[in-house]
Amino acid sequence: MSAGVQPTWTVSVSPHIRKGMTTSGIMWTVTASLIPVLLFSIYNFGLRSLLITLSSILACIVVEALSQAALGRKVSVSDGSAVLTGMLLAFVIPPGVPYWLPLIGAVVAIFINKELMGGLGFNVWNPALVGRAVLTAAFPVYMTAAWLPSVNWGKAPMSIYVSGVDAVSTATPLAVLKQYGMAALTQQFGDLSVIYSNFFIGSRPGCIGETSALLILLGGLFLLVRGIITWHIPVSTIATVAVLSWIFGGEAWFGGNPLVHVLSGGLMLGAFYMATDYVTSPTIKAGQIVFGIGVGTLTLIIRLKGGYPEGVCYAILLMNCLTPALEEWFKPARFAPPKQAPVAAAK
Repeated sequence: MSAGVQPTWTVSVSPHIRKGMTTSGIMWTVTASLIPVLLFSIYNFGLRSLLITLSSILACIVVEALSQAALGRKVSVSDGSAVLTGMLLAFVIPPGVPYWLPLIGAVVAIFINKELMGGLGFNVWNPALVGRAVLTAAFPVYMTAAWLPSVNWGKAPMSIYVSGVDAVSTATPLAVLKQYGMAALTQQFGDLSVIYSNFFIGSRPGCIGETSALLILLGGLFLLVRGIITWHIPVSTIATVAVLSWIFGGEAWFGGNPLVHVLSGGLMLGAFYMATDYVTSPTIKAGQIVFGIGVGTLTLIIRLKGGYPEGVCYAILLMNCLTPALEEWFKPARFAPPKQAPVAAAK
């Protein structure tokens, strides 16, 4: 191209569809939609939720700034991506873990999975979930046993809400369901009507930001209205889990129940906030539906046959690997007319 001539097109990383919102605006909007979930978590588990979330966010900001400076890139922590990653990372770990654990998760999520891959837009896997997966593999006791029951603000001493000492005495609904079945679940958490109500509101053990299906749903609807996400991945993911758990619900060894599986674990958080990540999910609507079906199917397979009672994290990470293939398989036909056979030159 000759000097002074401006190019008529450019090639860049995803997302390619632009709607007048900046990356920074999207990141801060998504983060803001999660504030009610954090406030409920503080009410549910005590001040440890806030302290762990703040330590995770601060760790992600520091790691991103140091990584970008060391790699010779412009420090861009003001775009909000590190803050969002830090919040989501905290939301997918138990509230009873040590305060230093999110720092290790931040190094994995930001430095290894994001910055070493080229920065924002080049990572293959969702950063927060990569952090959680590595933490689960490296610190399985903390990540599978540091659960806290809902606090009683009128009776327990204030120190428990911060330290969590003597409060780790519970198990998540999925763990009870997997190990002991539906009868044990109803014995511990009440009959099904009570379970549906409490799990929907969020009064159950779980990771910091995954318990309140109601607030996550409201946050997801807010993102849908703003046009930040579409319905294809969340609906296909949740519907797949519901249908498959209903199909296998008659098996005694499965203990399946559609609403219990939908409202338990991190399904709602993963469907609305993790699986819909722009960089690691398909942009084509048909591909998004297949992506969601894959996430839902793998989630149920892991819950059923895996060593852990929850499978959302690994299901999304596995489907992240298929995103380039789904983009290729479902790309629309070109609008240009087919090439015509060359006409033989007249003699």
